Amino acid sequence: MQEVTATSRHYVDRLFDPDPQKVLQGVIDMKNAVIGNNKQKANLIVLGAVPRLLYLLQQGSSSSELRAECAVVLGSLAMGTENNIKSLVDCHIIPALLQGRLLVFHRSQRTQEYITQIFSHCCKTPEHQTVLFNHGAIQNIAPLLISPSYKVRMQALKCFSVLAYENTQVSMTLVNVLVDEELLSQVFVRMMQRDQPIDMQLTAAKCLTYMCRAGAIRTDDSCIVLKALPCLVRMCSKERLLEERVEGAETLAYLMEPDVELQRIASVTDHLVAMLADYFKYPSSVSAITDIKRLDHDLKHAHELRQAAFKLYASLGSNDEDIRKKITETENMMDRIVSGLSESSVKVRLAAVRCLHSLSRSVQQLRTSFHDHAVWKPLMKLLQNAPDEVLVMASSTLCNLLLEFSPSKEPILESGVIELLCSLTQSDSPALRVNGIWALMNMAFQADQKVKGEIVRALGTEQLFRLLSDPDSNVLMKTLGLLRNLLSTRPHIDQVMSSHGKQIMQAVTLILEGEHSIEVKEQTLCILANIADGNTAKELIMTNDDILQKIKYYMAHSNVKLQLAATFCISNLIWNEEDGSQERQDKLRELGFVDILHKLTQASDPNLCDRAKTAMQQYLA
Repeated sequence: MQEVTATSRHYVDRLFDPDPQKVLQGVIDMKNAVIGNNKQKANLIVLGAVPRLLYLLQQGSSSSELRAECAVVLGSLAMGTENNIKSLVDCHIIPALLQGRLLVFHRSQRTQEYITQIFSHCCKTPEHQTVLFNHGAIQNIAPLLISPSYKVRMQALKCFSVLAYENTQVSMTLVNVLVDEELLSQVFVRMMQRDQPIDMQLTAAKCLTYMCRAGAIRTDDSCIVLKALPCLVRMCSKERLLEERVEGAETLAYLMEPDVELQRIASVTDHLVAMLADYFKYPSSVSAITDIKRLDHDLKHAHELRQAAFKLYASLGSNDEDIRKKITETENMMDRIVSGLSESSVKVRLAAVRCLHSLSRSVQQLRTSFHDHAVWKPLMKLLQNAPDEVLVMASSTLCNLLLEFSPSKEPILESGVIELLCSLTQSDSPALRVNGIWALMNMAFQADQKVKGEIVRALGTEQLFRLLSDPDSNVLMKTLGLLRNLLSTRPHIDQVMSSHGKQIMQAVTLILEGEHSIEVKEQTLCILANIADGNTAKELIMTNDDILQKIKYYMAHSNVKLQLAATFCISNLIWNEEDGSQERQDKLRELGFVDILHKLTQASDPNLCDRAKTAMQQYLA
């Protein structure tokens, strides 16, 4: 270590030599020392080389050769580790390079190339994007897109792709930028033409994709539908290099993720669904690769192709039934997904389970291919010990496999899944809590008493009530959904309420009193309506004046959904054919419920009006 530091110090000292020739030679030697050597890069940064290099780069008296060499060294430092990049940003390299419109003054294309390379490498976070944006990077870099040098154009393009990624502020600005009187999006479109180098086509397509996803370009704009999307599909063909196919597929997946129209267009462009099947067969022993080095590289990276294909299938199939059918009918597709679930690479496992989740949104697929391939088995195995992001996707998929029309529901129930789901509800991650409780909710839907009993036992009342006061409203909604499903059919209602009635009524009271959304309160009133439908459970409402007052309050609420749900509770309490209905009717009349029902028969909402009339008839019968 001593030695390295000593030589590093020697490099830095030479930057301060009074003889410009020696300084130049020092920078050139430094360049040769840092290329591909992260340790040396780190040492030079620690010893303060960056501010000195920046100073030399900005000095009007420095020769253009010296400035170019300084830019090369800084560019090389920016290619280092995350820590190196952080140190460069901390040295205020971005404002320093953008100050005084440095880029425009440096006629040297080599300097421009390396400075833009520094920007694209130093832009790793939204904060970095903001620093670049605030220091005028867009205005400074845009003219470089029409530089005579291909390398400069390419680096400028890369800069825009990292600046625009998931950044609405940057993307909205880029839409209005003119380069030599031409809109930036049109410059990008020109760069995607088939006669341009592949790297340029792909990066230009990424720029448009990111601008589109950030909301700056509409998904039906011709530069997306007719240019960017077909360009990205072309990148997926087997003529392309492995990394081009990976990047093309991942970018295309990202572009159309939220938009069903783009998914439909892509699915019928150039036989994309079939083209992706080739991603799983490469490289094979018969690949026509003569270059041994290339073959070796591609064998090491073949898993990236599988990951990209799964991602793209997931995106393609996220909404449209016909596309999902097309995907599952692609050769050995389900087998490929199943083997993807147990690959050693976490990224492949995650992409495979994303793909499975996308397909599991289809009733048709749940009934056919999912059942035929017993997909639930590898899925359960995946749930045993996986990183959180895999768990979230796998548990979401499990929720769909537990829907009542899914043939996998029975075997999953028998495999002892309840404990696993209950443990998810205790996770620190809200997404995992939601999925755990959601799956239990699906499981309890129209289930027999045995299954419901197991759920209540495994979850435990303490945990159930903890979830009813969860700060995440999605968790609360799904827990109410579970409770509603547990409290369906009379014997079940009476059974659950006889053992947990006091706590359930307490929880209901708290929610109806609290600051909750209309959806949450409606769901809670529906639970009360279920309790009101029990034989013995009814009494828990009838003997609770506080709850009766709350029902009354919601019958007169300004929101029709809440009025409907509250009126339903009363309807169930006064229903004629049941024991004790006369006493209940009398008590509720005394409390003023008949007057409210009478008012509601004049309601403007037809459903509310009907429900009130039906309830009134119980009094007349």
